[in-house]
Amino acid sequence: MLHPAITIILILLAAQTYAACYDPSPAFLPPKSSTYRDSTILGDAFKSITASLDKLVAQSDFDTSSFSIEVTTSTHSLWELHHTARDKDPERPGAEKVNGESVYRVASITKAFTVLAIIQQHVAGNLSIDDTIDQYLDLGGDIRWSDITLRTVASQLSGIPRDFAMSDILFGFPDAVSLGLPPVSDEGVPRCDSPCSGDDLLKNLATKQPMWPPKHKSSYSNINFDLLGLVVENVTGLAYGEYVEEAILRPLGMDSSSFIRPDDSVGVLPSGFNYWDYEGGVQRPTGGLYSSTSDMSKFLRHVLANHNTLSPQVSWFAPGSYSESVSSYYGMPWEIYRTSSILPSTLRPITFVTKGGALPGYFTYIIMAPEYDLGISIFTAGPADLLDLIREAVTVPLLRAAEETAQQDLHDRYTGIFAAAAPLNSTLVLAQSDSEGLYIDSFISNSTVILEAWQAPLLALTQGRPFRVQFVPSLLYREDGGGRRGEVWRGILVPEKRGMGAWDDQCTTNYDPLSYADKPLLEVVFWEGEGGVMEELEMVGFRVVLGRVEGERVDREIVDVNKEGFTKEKGQKVLG
Repeated sequence: MLHPAITIILILLAAQTYAACYDPSPAFLPPKSSTYRDSTILGDAFKSITASLDKLVAQSDFDTSSFSIEVTTSTHSLWELHHTARDKDPERPGAEKVNGESVYRVASITKAFTVLAIIQQHVAGNLSIDDTIDQYLDLGGDIRWSDITLRTVASQLSGIPRDFAMSDILFGFPDAVSLGLPPVSDEGVPRCDSPCSGDDLLKNLATKQPMWPPKHKSSYSNINFDLLGLVVENVTGLAYGEYVEEAILRPLGMDSSSFIRPDDSVGVLPSGFNYWDYEGGVQRPTGGLYSSTSDMSKFLRHVLANHNTLSPQVSWFAPGSYSESVSSYYGMPWEIYRTSSILPSTLRPITFVTKGGALPGYFTYIIMAPEYDLGISIFTAGPADLLDLIREAVTVPLLRAAEETAQQDLHDRYTGIFAAAAPLNSTLVLAQSDSEGLYIDSFISNSTVILEAWQAPLLALTQGRPFRVQFVPSLLYREDGGGRRGEVWRGILVPEKRGMGAWDDQCTTNYDPLSYADKPLLEVVFWEGEGGVMEELEMVGFRVVLGRVEGERVDREIVDVNKEGFTKEKGQKVLG
């Protein structure tokens, strides 16, 4: 029988943890760039992707299409592929052969640079991202500017209209009346045939009504980023393009990127109507950048490496609001997508932090998968439908290969038998499977079989459901005083998944459920040995350091939940 005090503690803890999480994430540290480069799994995936894309663009539908793709980690590029259109405009063919330095209009990907400029000025103390925008711009009209912060604007939560001049049917169709619209005068309606100015934008905005109250819901707005560009100009004293080039492009070595149209000889120019020559003026901050995939990889490397350390007030990959679907969110300015439909052996979701762009003739996309330390640039010139086909053809096999590489790395470096020095009888066996990550297979502490002795109290935390103890990386490290740097991992109780009720997908992450004498019971510190294999681990709450038992290995377990119906025979556990 449990001591009454323990019973009370467990009841309180159980009340906090009933919304269980069945697929903890991240399940591993991202593989190192060297691991990716040496991975035959990833190499085979790139060969397969190349073959599928070669077959795709061989279709006559894509005779006028060019594309560039590059995949990078936070430190090195891994792969690139380029295709030159077979059918070009003979008057303006552009680059003879498309490569990584060939330049595209990247359209709304520019917004990410605008937000980074705002974050930089926040860090410099020239503005606060939580200041209202009317502190930096002279704004009038019926929109409640005093309730709209720079963060709100960057997160597409301002509620202001979508476009300024660009989407007006009055100028887009020669005979709008034939569409059933009433005849109107174009007097006072902005055209921006020549670049509009900041004054033009602010004057027009003063006549606009909001679409939503501030912070009510996110809705895509190009004007948001036009305004942020004006803020950058006001606090720096530089033109927007000049500031971005000096503070972002040049420091990152993005020498092919600019807000000035480059020479046709380096440009990817699609045949037919396109915006290669378009000058956006005040709309530069929303879509004016020219860039190459080689340059964009430099930007992605910077973002992947620094997204969570740019400012104490900014977690740059965190969503700011949800979109219309259960899997889509808005960030600053990211379009964040989470899906559990890619990985074959688990329902653990992959988070994609993305930004798309579109201008006539150009359709572009950047994708970051931070849990895998991967960034992808996809630039296309030509018809719009190619981009989505490339995105599917690249991301699914790439992320599956990255997952398999990461799981193999997890098995090879972390699993095994770890034991205390005699005479202490303490042994921990860590196992790995693609569906369960790194978990405790068995644990003896001071001659006590822990998973048996603790079965009753731990079941109280999982409402009586069988469970596993899985470890996930905390991304924190600990020094031992002797020059070693240990990885801190946290254990979590993962219960069997129940049925398919309406609330079954609710998950409130809950680590550190129990402590012993003020030390977390489920915290471990891994210490790396030769060849990258973990040679020791410290069970913090148990006050013991266990060393790897040489020559003892634990087999890797591979389960395809899509084929096995979510059931694994070993232990008859139900996976989720």
